[in-house]
Amino acid sequence: MEFEKILEDIRNGKPILVYDFDDRERECDLTVASEFVTPAVIQQMRKDAGGLICVTTPYKLAMDLGLPFMSDVYWDDAEKYPLLRAMAPTDIPYDRTKSSFGLTINHRKTYTGITDKDRALTASEYAKVIFQDKPLEDIRKDIGENFRAPGHIHLLNTSERILETRFGHTELCTALMYMAGVTPSATICEMMGDDFGSRPKASVKEYADAHGISIIDGTEVIAKWKEFKTTHPEL
Repeated sequence: MEFEKILEDIRNGKPILVYDFDDRERECDLTVASEFVTPAVIQQMRKDAGGLICVTTPYKLAMDLGLPFMSDVYWDDAEKYPLLRAMAPTDIPYDRTKSSFGLTINHRKTYTGITDKDRALTASEYAKVIFQDKPLEDIRKDIGENFRAPGHIHLLNTSERILETRFGHTELCTALMYMAGVTPSATICEMMGDDFGSRPKASVKEYADAHGISIIDGTEVIAKWKEFKTTHPEL
């Protein structure tokens, strides 16, 4: 698959599939630029993928805005709730870093927050709000006015240096958004199988071919990201 076709699909708001690595999760995620999420995209993720629907945030922006890693929130509250310290995510079998999970949110205009239209509104509006070209304090105010927490969309914060210390779908998909030149937040969902595990890569490839969806491996994303970084050293 030509890499430029992958980027063009992203720019056109079309979902793509991203496989991580044989020695990591060994999973494919269905992903789309968050700014282009629609109820139909959420329905496709829910029905065809079946994993957890999440939205990514670049590390620096998350920290600047005060959008924490959930593991840090739990750790800081462990004095009041000691069980949270005992449950710290220190043994993730495929990842030596802490979980990328952040807050869970609903847009304030949603009802339950779980329907396809509700989750689409939350994901797409989140991307629009956090990347506004305005002072951080104003964006924080907008986040508080537009979203409530907890909710039904799981936020994921990337690692500080994308694809240098952590190589998860959070980083792979966010890197693709940067390279495509869209708002750098990805909405992602793991592809689940019919055998109670993740959908095998070969089966995902069959699904991709049948639905005209581009698929890319994490190794290629990393290689392209290294090239991209030579002209974008600030990332």
